[in-house]
Amino acid sequence: MSDLYELLAPYFDVPDSPSASLPPPSANDPQTTSYLNRLSTLSLSDISSTEPQSLLHAAQSHLRSLQALSKRSHKAVIASSSHLGNLTSLLPSLGAQAAELKDELPHLETAATDFAHKYDRSTENAVLDRRKRAMLLSRNVDRVSDVLDLPTLLSSTVSAAQAPSVQSSSASASTSYASALDLHAHIKRLNALYPQSQLVGGISKQAEVEIQNLTSILITSLQSSTLKLAAAMRTIGWLRRVAPDLADDDHGHSKPSALSTKSLSMSASKASADGALGSLFLVCRLHTLHTTLEALEPLRELADQESSRRRQTLNGTMSRQQPQSAASGSQSERYLKRYVEIFREQSFAIVSMYKSVFPAGVPTPEVSVEASLSNDNDQLLPLPSPLSSFALHLVELLTATLRAYMPNVTDKQVRESLLTQVLYCAGSLGRLGADFGMMIALLEEELMDEDGAADETDGEPEWVQVMKKHRIQASRLEVLARGVGSGRKASTDVLSPTAMSAG
Repeated sequence: MSDLYELLAPYFDVPDSPSASLPPPSANDPQTTSYLNRLSTLSLSDISSTEPQSLLHAAQSHLRSLQALSKRSHKAVIASSSHLGNLTSLLPSLGAQAAELKDELPHLETAATDFAHKYDRSTENAVLDRRKRAMLLSRNVDRVSDVLDLPTLLSSTVSAAQAPSVQSSSASASTSYASALDLHAHIKRLNALYPQSQLVGGISKQAEVEIQNLTSILITSLQSSTLKLAAAMRTIGWLRRVAPDLADDDHGHSKPSALSTKSLSMSASKASADGALGSLFLVCRLHTLHTTLEALEPLRELADQESSRRRQTLNGTMSRQQPQSAASGSQSERYLKRYVEIFREQSFAIVSMYKSVFPAGVPTPEVSVEASLSNDNDQLLPLPSPLSSFALHLVELLTATLRAYMPNVTDKQVRESLLTQVLYCAGSLGRLGADFGMMIALLEEELMDEDGAADETDGEPEWVQVMKKHRIQASRLEVLARGVGSGRKASTDVLSPTAMSAG
């Protein structure tokens, strides 16, 4: 083949040839070798006749293929050419970056090792702990949300208890109180389980504020003018649960010792466990009593005017020379009559309700003082019963009012009527163990010392006559109540002329 290549070599550089601008084919080119092998197999006639046409046809076919390729892929060819032009500058840069990466690989390996060691689960790590808490919070976000809603739910329950519906006020209030107490108990249980949690501590403080609000609502309900026994017992029961501190005060309880049946104690029973609730109940009802009596303010102002005129008369003449007309002291009479009516009704209701709500707080036979001092080292006597002190306060309240306005009433029959009404009030409380009937004797002595004269008939003070008439009337009512005095003769025998005149 080399001989044939050398034979054709002089014709490769023929001027004006289409391949004159191209470099001559190499003898080691596989295509050249393949064509020379094929050419050696052709005859001379084929070489001179068909081979030129075959070459021309192949050249045109390749030209059309190149044209179609250039039309179809000219953009890729241009891009490849531009990239090929930049390849000379990219290769050195790539080599430099590869060398830099090779130099940084040890540092990367060291950093990866440090990271794996730092965040290893087998060791304690603050970052991992923080991430664990964050993941735990994410998983329990619903529970945390429910816990955060507890103060708001408790506040809504307390508001519902404060303003119950008209149709079912008692039932809705009881339900609201029960729900509020359950929520508060749940919050206290959470605070006991998680004492170190600031979140639970804050919720517990908010709950205590709402419970104090609920306590205020319950205490305010004890001041209602329409409070009934059942509602009072329910309210005190709720207060025992809402404010246990009020029921845990044992300071006034008497200690076990020998009993003396000859005297009465002013202290509460040792079995009482109501603490300050009894005193709180009496204070609330006393506030209601004062509020009810304040409705008599217009009558009291008129009675004060009569008191002012009486003092002016006494200062001018130094005697009790007032007109004995039916209108003398009429305003004071109206005020005192209405005052005693309200006082009798409210005081009886308060004391009877207290004895029903706090049966253990009623005064009991006292413990012998000598035995108490001998058995106990405590030299302080137990505090008196709240009911005893309250009854004394009621008597003082009524006595002060009578002392202020009774001198304005000069008509004897009117005074006797008012004193009789006071005796009925004393008898009403006497059925509950708080009779103050003898108070009118002390009242008359004070009025006599103030005015300097006493109204006596047949040598007897006015209060003695009033009490006699009252006893006769009380006997008559007792006989009629028993059904004994149904006949006319029996009634006539029981009544005396004095009672008839009083009637």
